[in-house]
Amino acid sequence: MNNGEKATFGAGCFWKTEDAFRRLPGVLATSVGYMGGNFPNPSYLDVLSRITGHAEVAQIEYNPQEISYEALLAVFWSIHDPTQLNRQGPDRGEQYRSIIFYHTPEQKLIATASKRQLQLSAKFQQDIVTLIEPAGDYYLADQSHQQYLEKKQARSVGDLQKKI
Repeated sequence: MNNGEKATFGAGCFWKTEDAFRRLPGVLATSVGYMGGNFPNPSYLDVLSRITGHAEVAQIEYNPQEISYEALLAVFWSIHDPTQLNRQGPDRGEQYRSIIFYHTPEQKLIATASKRQLQLSAKFQQDIVTLIEPAGDYYLADQSHQQYLEKKQARSVGDLQKKI
């Protein structure tokens, strides 16, 4: 990663989460991996087996002069349902939990205020269950998972071009 600040979010499947942030102005780099569990160096299958305690997360490196942490949080809230406990859509399990891992005390304050403001807005009928926890060890998922949706789209376009 480059030399910007980091933000780490779990919002269900990490492929979709990463893809939502990838092309935003001010985002320097993105990756997917695992955080929040108690199992060192997990594989994708370890996390899927629900033995690690980790969440699938996207880690974003960003330039705060170009995009604010508040703007990143706005994207985070918009890409998933923060009222669903340990699931998003068809994906179920604690690895898909809604979670914000903060890297600084300032991020904790901003994330907490953002969550409170969203809850008070009455946008959701149910309580927001998103966790806000300190960032811990980040375990990078293997290369096949990085920018997965972008790679999948490129393969689909390539396959289509071969058929023409």
